[in-house]
Formats: sequence, structure tokens, C-alpha cells
Amino acid sequence: MTKRKSRNQSGDDVLPGLVGQMLVQLGEDPKREGLMRTPIRVAKSLRYLTEGYKTDPKDILAHAVFKEPYDDMVIVKDIEIFSLCEHHLLPFYGKAHVAYIPNGKIIGLSKIPRLVEMFSRRLQVQERLTTQVAESLMDALKPKGVAVVIEALHLCMCMRGVKKSDSYTVTSSMLGAFRKDARSRSEFLSLIRLKRED
Repeated sequence: MTKRKSRNQSGDDVLPGLVGQMLVQLGEDPKREGLMRTPIRVAKSLRYLTEGYKTDPKDILAHAVFKEPYDDMVIVKDIEIFSLCEHHLLPFYGKAHVAYIPNGKIIGLSKIPRLVEMFSRRLQVQERLTTQVAESLMDALKPKGVAVVIEALHLCMCMRGVKKSDSYTVTSSMLGAFRKDARSRSEFLSLIRLKRED
């Protein structure tokens, strides 16, 4: 009994109830067989898809920065992203391409996809997601430059509104050398070769 009370106080049992109310407002009967466990499933799904709020980017990057005299471009491309549009709570998904030019420090390569995933697991707009990844890497590494490009398909465009099922959105954030030096920027864009341009 105490355990249940504690869950209620922390808000863990509120979300299924809200989903149930939403089903009623949509004209459904949450007590019918196919929907009886839907509020619990949706609540678990939403918590999973927004678990990025629980992590600070500094916690991901703090112990993965190493001194290294390497000074050429480092690229991690084709990082899968799945996120929820904050305007309609519908998914958008695609690929992120991330590059940086070291300035005496490098980062463990697995941390870059983890950083992308952490920011993706929040209610997002693609533009902000792109900027957050770039600025976090810039803050952690102090590199010569950071570049992030995200290409994604938004279900809010495919399923409603203009209903354009093959329209990809491409966003970029170019910091430091990638913003100032056209050659670095061109090299990065050439190396990632955006899927929609293949």
C-alpha cells in the first residue's frame, strides 16, 4: 500500500489515466478489450521516448575526452535518430551526420551517437536538435569546429497537413572552422553525401 502511494505521489500513475481520458475524448471506450491496456502501454512508450530529459550531456561527454595531437576532421555519419515532434507528438526519424576538427582533444566515438540519442529522446524540433548536438560538442571539446547535419522524415507532414510522404527536412549547424572556412564545410558535405542527393 505504501509503495502504491509513493508511485502516485511521484506522478508515475498519472500518465495512464491521462491517456485513458484522451481515448474517451477521441470517442473511444478505454474499457473495450483492445484498449484495456493501451493507457499503460502508451505511458511506458512515452516515458521511453522522452528519457533524454533524465540525462545531462556533460555526463555523457565528461569522461570520454582525451588529449591527442590529431588535427584532421573526424566524422561519424548515418547515426539513426528517432524523435517526437513537440508540435504534434508525432515521430520524425532519419540520420544525423556529425563532424569535428580536434584542437588537441578527441572524444570517444561512441559518445557522439549517445549524445544524438539523448537529445532525440525529448520533445523536439529538428532545428533545435541539430543545434544542441553541435553546441554540446563545442563546449566539451573546444575543437576548431563542429558540423552537424540532420536529414529526417516528419510524420506530421506525411500523415496530416500537406501529406507529402517523401519530403525530407535537412538542417545544419556549422560552428568554428566549418562556418568560417568554405573548404572545410565543402569537404564535410562531400564526405557525408546526403542520402537524398545520391
